[in-house]
Amino acid sequence: MRFIKKRHSCVRLEKESGTLVIDPGNFTEPDAAVGADALLVTHEHPDHFDEGNLRAALEADPAVQLWTLASVAEPMAAAFPGRVHTVGHGDTFTAAGFDVEVHGELHAVIHPDIPRVTNVGYLVDGAVFHPGDALTVPERPVETLLLPVMAPWNKLSEVVDYLREVRPTRAYDIHDALLTDLALPVYERQIGALADAGHQHLRPGTFTEV
Repeated sequence: MRFIKKRHSCVRLEKESGTLVIDPGNFTEPDAAVGADALLVTHEHPDHFDEGNLRAALEADPAVQLWTLASVAEPMAAAFPGRVHTVGHGDTFTAAGFDVEVHGELHAVIHPDIPRVTNVGYLVDGAVFHPGDALTVPERPVETLLLPVMAPWNKLSEVVDYLREVRPTRAYDIHDALLTDLALPVYERQIGALADAGHQHLRPGTFTEV
């Protein structure tokens, strides 16, 4: 399949059966979800869930469907009956020809005083794993890990340890909108040196085959 990096945590996956977009939030391009056949959202935080972006995609094409957890599904379901699906840990489904497994339950801890929201990760076609805002380790091998590199809830040592624990063949950065051009080489050098996996930072709009 083709993997297209969009801004921050949003990605597009394309193959002959269709196009799948994950987490078109408010840090990503406004048209990131346009043309998608299926949409997945990991959790309710606005950098992952932009209601306007999702509504625009669902209104533009009556065949588009959304899979997400209850906190995101509830405000969307009434406007798009039969097209918004609630999922949780352990669920499996097919979207736009992609086989999807759901892993994880909670957002990573930002601070003990901040309540944790629900968060799910998606393993697509048994190969590409998007964890959302958590360091969830699926109970099966992962070929391509989408690696949250910079967030209020993580630090570099945790990112490296997560990559070591999952042990993918390759990893591509996500959750990277807060990294400046000055910081990017530091993260690339440190992660590349410490993690036993192919690691790469892709600029928004670039793509590769996975």
